[in-house]
Amino acid sequence: MLSKIFLLKRKNSHDLNRFDIYSYPEDIVKKGNKDIVSKIIYGHDHGSLIEPCSESIKKLDDSNVINNSSNLFEIGSPIPQIIGDQNIYTICINSKMLIGLIFEKEDNPFDYKEIFEDLSNELLNTEKSCSFEDEMEIENFLITLFIDIKRYGDEILEKVTETSFRPAGLFTKVFLFGIDEVGKSSLTRRLKTGQFNDNFFTPTRKFNIEYLQKKEGGMSLWDMPGQALFRKKWLIGLQDSNIIVYMIDIANQLRFEESKKEFWDIITRNGIKDIPLLILGNKVDLINNLNHDKKEPLERTKKEIIEFFKFDKLANRKWEFLFTSVKTNYNIEKLINSIFTLISTIN
Repeated sequence: MLSKIFLLKRKNSHDLNRFDIYSYPEDIVKKGNKDIVSKIIYGHDHGSLIEPCSESIKKLDDSNVINNSSNLFEIGSPIPQIIGDQNIYTICINSKMLIGLIFEKEDNPFDYKEIFEDLSNELLNTEKSCSFEDEMEIENFLITLFIDIKRYGDEILEKVTETSFRPAGLFTKVFLFGIDEVGKSSLTRRLKTGQFNDNFFTPTRKFNIEYLQKKEGGMSLWDMPGQALFRKKWLIGLQDSNIIVYMIDIANQLRFEESKKEFWDIITRNGIKDIPLLILGNKVDLINNLNHDKKEPLERTKKEIIEFFKFDKLANRKWEFLFTSVKTNYNIEKLINSIFTLISTIN
């Protein structure tokens, strides 16, 4: 299973010993492995990116000037490496950069050779999605490559050839999204560990995929970061989802309009009209006038939220609205039941 992706980029063509390091979803350089970068570079091609055997690099630089009209990236063949307990697969771009994948120990990197090469070529030379000049562009490129390769591993190599829509023995892809600071990652942690910590999460800046085994079946929970910067990538994670879960912070009405806009921008897309939808009104514990045990105030607030967000206009899909409090664990078990119940309604 793919766990990390990284990019090592030479800072300039004159200093071959200094690299910019980009990694996702976690840093590859940590306390205790500060020499990991030099080991990766040396392991890929015995240091030709560092050692000044740069005649080939100079030739490539000259040819890039001559053939600048094509602007195609030269993509090498992936090289497997074992560095300590790290199972690494690296590919060289224009003899100046390395893109690397880090897998679990038991994975065979060669299973990913074709998809690694094809996706890199498609993103860089067909879609031209990254010039490697802008940090945000690089980050989006790595996120896109990470998600597509991880999906390939999860859904092709793991031979999940068929997803049943029945609750028993189910492998379900759950797409969880919403604007930032509504409680998505706290929910993911609650479902995985049963715990909640007010200070555990800063706003999420990564696509988090967790695998959960519940009595109703197995779930892969795709937790999407909610900051505006990442919202255009939601559609990538949405592909092949069995159910969509949208979360709202009902205690922050100042952001209702923003949340409403983002919801309808996604939900009206072609190709997802039949996917069941679960809407979570989270942080119900922060609404002073709501008592969890009294049905009437909850129903009144639910009606107001549905009217504001125009959820009653939803068509061509099964959907449900559910109040939750990740902090107090209110309705979390019911949330899981609702996910599998909604999926079971699909023919």
